[in-house]
Amino acid sequence: MVAQKSNPKGKPVEKLLPEPASAHEKLLPTDLPKEIPAHAEHGHTQTQHKHTEEAYEDVEILLTWTASGRPFRKRGREYFLNVLLIALLIEVILFLFAQYPLMLVVASLVFVSFALATVPPRDFKYRISTEGFTVEDHFFLWQELYDFYFTHRDGMDVLHLRTHSYLPGELTISLGSLSKEEVKSALLLFLPYREVIRKTFTEKSGDWLRRNFPLEKHHHPAK
Repeated sequence: MVAQKSNPKGKPVEKLLPEPASAHEKLLPTDLPKEIPAHAEHGHTQTQHKHTEEAYEDVEILLTWTASGRPFRKRGREYFLNVLLIALLIEVILFLFAQYPLMLVVASLVFVSFALATVPPRDFKYRISTEGFTVEDHFFLWQELYDFYFTHRDGMDVLHLRTHSYLPGELTISLGSLSKEEVKSALLLFLPYREVIRKTFTEKSGDWLRRNFPLEKHHHPAK
């Protein structure tokens, strides 16, 4: 672009002025970061994968076992007859008081008890590692678990893992042929052990009924 300017003597003087920048050039930022080479980005990805593999290798499996999903004992004919007689007695009483919804509830409970007593549970795989506890494909971090204790039910030792969250609240795990001491020594590295558990009113009532009104007699082998 050329501009004319007059000098004191009256002769025009030509002067070159800078061309104005276009609108596209004005919008371009001037502080762009330097371009990262492709080989450098690939090396960074490889480093991340390396750190992930090293962290995975740090996970150590302490104990694994396979046991039934719940304590199970094969029931005899006496058990089913006693349950059926008690249920019929309760149904008659409820019928006399016209408590028809409760009659359906009792019938449902009898059906569930029969199903649990006749259908054996399938086996589950359990694993204790340095990161947490695994039940089949469900994994619990140690931070999600609170403490543990043991009970004995239907001739089998049972592990109870209590959780911080309200649900599930407690995990009930069968030990199968595994001893309590093996599981206890592995869990004590991460969770506190509760030696004494105070039973609730429902549990005390159930123990009293089983002790005074057993549904079937336990036949001990003669010595």
